[in-house]
Amino acid sequence: MLKSHPILRLLLWLFLLASSGAVLVFAGTLLYLGPKLPPVEKILEIQLQTPLRIYSSEGKLIAEFGEKKRTPIDYPQIPPHFIQAILAAEDARFFSHHGVDIKGLSRAALELISTGEIQSGGSTITMQVAKNYFLTSEKTFLRKFNEILLALELERQLPKEKILELYVNKIYLGHRAYGLHAAAQVYYGKPVAELSLAQMAMIAGLPKAPSAFNPITNPARALERRNWILARMLELGYIDQIAHDTARAEPNTAELFGIPVEVDAPYFAEMVRRDMVERFGEKADTDGYRVYTTLKAENQMAANRALEAGLIAYDKRHGYRGAEGTIPITESGELAEGWQDALRTYRAVGPLQPAVVSVVKADGIEAHLRSGDTISIPFAAMQWTRPFIDNNNRGPAPQSPAAVVKPGDVIRVQADQDQWLLSQVPAAQAALVSLDAHNGAVVALVGGFDFQNSKFNRVTQAGRQPGSSFKPFVYSAALDHGMTPATLINDAPIVLEDAGMENTWRPQNSEGKFLGPMRLREALYKSRNLVSIRILREMGVPFVVDYVSRFGFDPARLPGNLSLALGTASFTPLEIATGYTAFANGGFKVDAWFIDRIEDMEGKEVFKADPLVACDALCRSQAETPEPADSTDADTDIDAESLPTETTAEASETVVKAPRYAEQILDGRTQFLIVNMLQDVVRRGTATRARELNRTDLAGKTGTTNDQKDAWFSGFNPDIVATVWVGFDQPQSLGRSEYGSTAALPIWIDYMRVVLKDRPATSPRIPDGIVTVRIDPETGKRAPPGHPDGIFEYFREETVPELEVAADGRVPQPGDEAEPEQLF
Repeated sequence: MLKSHPILRLLLWLFLLASSGAVLVFAGTLLYLGPKLPPVEKILEIQLQTPLRIYSSEGKLIAEFGEKKRTPIDYPQIPPHFIQAILAAEDARFFSHHGVDIKGLSRAALELISTGEIQSGGSTITMQVAKNYFLTSEKTFLRKFNEILLALELERQLPKEKILELYVNKIYLGHRAYGLHAAAQVYYGKPVAELSLAQMAMIAGLPKAPSAFNPITNPARALERRNWILARMLELGYIDQIAHDTARAEPNTAELFGIPVEVDAPYFAEMVRRDMVERFGEKADTDGYRVYTTLKAENQMAANRALEAGLIAYDKRHGYRGAEGTIPITESGELAEGWQDALRTYRAVGPLQPAVVSVVKADGIEAHLRSGDTISIPFAAMQWTRPFIDNNNRGPAPQSPAAVVKPGDVIRVQADQDQWLLSQVPAAQAALVSLDAHNGAVVALVGGFDFQNSKFNRVTQAGRQPGSSFKPFVYSAALDHGMTPATLINDAPIVLEDAGMENTWRPQNSEGKFLGPMRLREALYKSRNLVSIRILREMGVPFVVDYVSRFGFDPARLPGNLSLALGTASFTPLEIATGYTAFANGGFKVDAWFIDRIEDMEGKEVFKADPLVACDALCRSQAETPEPADSTDADTDIDAESLPTETTAEASETVVKAPRYAEQILDGRTQFLIVNMLQDVVRRGTATRARELNRTDLAGKTGTTNDQKDAWFSGFNPDIVATVWVGFDQPQSLGRSEYGSTAALPIWIDYMRVVLKDRPATSPRIPDGIVTVRIDPETGKRAPPGHPDGIFEYFREETVPELEVAADGRVPQPGDEAEPEQLF
């Protein structure tokens, strides 16, 4: 037959020749490219770029850093409908081919010829994995051959489920989302498992063209692509008609969601990020590290609210600065078209929302929010809006809403329970930092009113003069130098010719008055500057500089003159708070720290903090003495669960590491005396407003610098230390009526009210060697029995003052009075 048909014989030979040539070409290509291809097992070693995540001590998310949003998931975590949607969109024969699908390639070619575009991908999922992990995106035959060869090798060495897992974790799905889990969060704000069928199909349509089929930027095309995938799922038998019709009828519900932050602490998060960069360099925000910090969620939320409320209250005391901007109105007085888009250019600042005034009435105003909602603000909520002149002066009170705003004004409003208030973005700034007194852990930190407006962290970067809040360190030195709370120092004018100062110095008290001789205790709670200077002069500046440095202050930054007594050195709120921990914890030097542990992407611990712990002799004996198995004694300062732990290589059991004890920098008796004196600041001094907390264990010190440029309050109880600073970034007066007690203390009170609400007040243990003696408050000397104005004072037993001589010159004898002297 073939002999009579030479043409057929020729065609057959040509076919055999072509087939042999194709085989030879393929074999040659395999021999040439095969040795150059990376080994398949290397794909399992590739670490996907995964963002850095920062958590609170309770495991709540604070922040996420990294260019690529990704949370890798395992195959069993992928919902079946999601797998089916991906297969319908990309590779329906995935589980039946061996890496290269000839039918799929043919179908893609037909789609291209008939419709001008490819709906179902020409490359298999395995080929896409090979390209995404090993190859570039260049469109060359050589790259395609490499892709095919790698796909075949992947199929030979890896199960299908693993290949699909690699695919769904690597693919880019738009808006910095890589992988299914990240896309579910970015577009729908929830985990993959909670998505509807329509939402899964929408995301499954993104790998082909993350921008062209994006539900945010191209919603019409995205909807068309989603519906095609649903139809394909129906055709393949993955879903029934009812599921298809229901999903197809579902509207496009995608919108951009941020990361699900549970704790608002951006200044703190940035501190942690910088620390991680120092540790791990460029890999810090790409290798999937999880950082668990010391921050407590409740403390942080309380700190945020307290600082915002305190700054807004300060700002309102100084008047209204006017509208933030204007939006055009029509001739009829209505807002011009496009007002909502114009208003959206203003973002929220802290708790303050932007709004545009639409109607001004006699009894209030109406305004629109960015959402389009209309709100009402009564005139009663606008009474504070006397025009701002400067920080010391305001204009007259407004007589009507029209005197304050007009239609088209962009204002700031704040929700307050069931009503809206007119407000404004504060011009001043503030900072709050709170530490665990026992080990220095940062439990709350707010570096300013709004991180987006100013990323400058005033807790760690703003060195400001602490003013009188520095005095407790000087008074501690005085107590260790031999003075007592009853030592009399004269509060009187002084003129100083100090070699360390340029001109003659005539220091003043804040109100310009002098009260004469007074006891050390009284001078501290009344914050008398002249007494502090005389104390420092008596001890000598070098002695005090050396003494104060033990609290962690750099002696090179301490002035070598008598202004040291008034807090003229510049320190950050964090440095001041760290110094105060020694007063709160019994006199021990602990360091501020904020990272508890770091885990890698696999959950392996790569760092565990080992902080210094404040622990006196009694505490150490309790920590070192084994407790009975049934012990219920909770009166122990060291909690074994909070100590650093490590797992031995030989066994899986966790071993509690011995704590590192902090150095005691204050004698226990000195610490007791200074704390007791600082409690008087709250009981009867410049911080009496804090008595509203109804606690007996609070102590602290206010601070105000010259011209009221800085306002401070640092306070504590035996467990928590908190420091608050208020001022302007470019130093200027807060106003002549603003002090630490008016600007900073209210913030501290609002914070401590929350964090101490469930903690009972604790009474200090009186150390051995401390005695209580009845003294004459006028002289500071020991009062005779029956003295009508005698008060009790604490002393070290070796510094008990002499007995006061009676008016007739006779020293009272035992038995002269029926009332015995009280000495404890």
